[in-house]
Amino acid sequence: MSPTRRTILQQLSALGVLATPPVAVTRQIMQNHDHPANTGMATMPSAAKAPLPTINGLSLTPFVDELPLPEPARPISPAHPHSLRITMREIHAKVHRDVPATRMWSYGPTALAPIIDVRTHQQLQVQWVNQLPTRHFLPIDHSLHGCGRDIPDVRACVHLHGGRVPSKDDGQPEDWFVPGKSRTCTYPFQQDSTALWYHDHAMGLNRLNIYAGLFGMVLLRNDAEDTLNLPSGKYELPIQIYDRQFTTDGQLYYPDSGDPEHPWVPEFGGSCILLNGKIRPYLEVEPRLYRLRVVNVANSSFFNLSLTNRQSFHQIGSDQGLLAAPVKITNLLVAPAERVDLLIDFSQAPGQYIHLINGAVQILEFRVAAKSSEIASASPSTRSLRAPNGISTAASIPSALRTVDRTSESAAITTRTITLNEYDDRIGNSMLMLLNRKHWHEPVTETPKLNTTEIWEFVNLTEDTHPMHLHLVRFQILDRRVFDVFAYRNNQGTRYLAGPTPPEPGEQGWKDTVQCPPGMITRIVVRFEGYTGKYLYHCHVLEHEANDMMRPFEVIA
Repeated sequence: MSPTRRTILQQLSALGVLATPPVAVTRQIMQNHDHPANTGMATMPSAAKAPLPTINGLSLTPFVDELPLPEPARPISPAHPHSLRITMREIHAKVHRDVPATRMWSYGPTALAPIIDVRTHQQLQVQWVNQLPTRHFLPIDHSLHGCGRDIPDVRACVHLHGGRVPSKDDGQPEDWFVPGKSRTCTYPFQQDSTALWYHDHAMGLNRLNIYAGLFGMVLLRNDAEDTLNLPSGKYELPIQIYDRQFTTDGQLYYPDSGDPEHPWVPEFGGSCILLNGKIRPYLEVEPRLYRLRVVNVANSSFFNLSLTNRQSFHQIGSDQGLLAAPVKITNLLVAPAERVDLLIDFSQAPGQYIHLINGAVQILEFRVAAKSSEIASASPSTRSLRAPNGISTAASIPSALRTVDRTSESAAITTRTITLNEYDDRIGNSMLMLLNRKHWHEPVTETPKLNTTEIWEFVNLTEDTHPMHLHLVRFQILDRRVFDVFAYRNNQGTRYLAGPTPPEPGEQGWKDTVQCPPGMITRIVVRFEGYTGKYLYHCHVLEHEANDMMRPFEVIA
């Protein structure tokens, strides 16, 4: 099977060789692979060089910086406990001990935005304040829709990803505001407990604004989750994972196409993988159970996560909350915007070093202590509840988590077919991405009725896996099926080449982002509830949604 740009990016990122613009590299490899004379392994083109000298992430000494954890967002005042003020600003922060401080943008005073930790059904107001500079430091493509030279270069809006919120507070691409302005949004949180995240969504710019650092996490909790006795406090670790490229003087490097009139590139992959703002950090942990709340905030990159020696761990949740039961796994592929809720048990590794691995690269080092700190501080009666080897058993892996009722196909009142399209120039360079061959600004074509259920099927005619995200709603994955792309393109109908494949066990809960592999039709079943109004759906590869793989939909009464 021929490689796709997506698999090539994953492989190169895992090997740490993406110190050059990924588009040039992958295009050349695709050409090498498809050439009749090429019967061996594709080689890297000697001519592909970054315009600026950049850092290869693997050349940096690993595990010299401690993994930082986000500080909680503080209320505006004790008199207003459910009101926050979060400010966007330019900062300079160290991403590695041996790299000079990097200019970046953040929702707080450090590279790690404040975490919003709230209860379900507890309304929250957030005033988002834009104190960014008036000039952008990354390459704007003014030819993209909504990104013309007649509007400010720096603008922002905030989307609560995964939140069920009114349309006016959704943070839609055209609801941006400029430096010196602010906007207050109300979040009802009438939804299940889960991990959400907030990020910039300004039309044509969010790929650059998020790359600059505008993202943060939200943990939404409820009483039912509390009863499960999952690891909490210092044993619960919010982790944001992403990749970047840096010049040798420590500054963010974002590649362009080389065309000054259209500098957009179809995806980005960097050689430096960061967790919570640090390149390949370490964390001291105790020999006990930990909960990792992971969100992939990368522009384009998927992360294939595993542990040292392929030891097992458990997935207990996905985008929209807990699964029905824990799923024991040894690796997990996480797409941009997806969240995963993981349990890792270090109780059998006291005194050892365990690594979180992406592909072939160790990206986080867990330094497991010899004993749990709970042992020393426990009373004699409490110590009697500990395991004989002195390992804490305070938290355990539940056999069941919650009831997740599967939505029947028969509940759907209609099926909508959405094609994922890519358009190349004469030499194979990607120029445009569309949904149903329509641009963002064309009239709305999807108008689901409030409190009805629909099936949406994503027909992927491209060579990439697209993480498709719907605002407002949660959904369940029905299945995926390989089809004859050539026949479909030539109006010969849908010819399935294999039977349906059910979602992976870790995908069988509630989702808001779904991986749609190339050459497959991915079906989801979704109930449109909460609010009427205009929302949107799009690919969460940020470069794709910018040009122009994003469409509005409107929930009607």
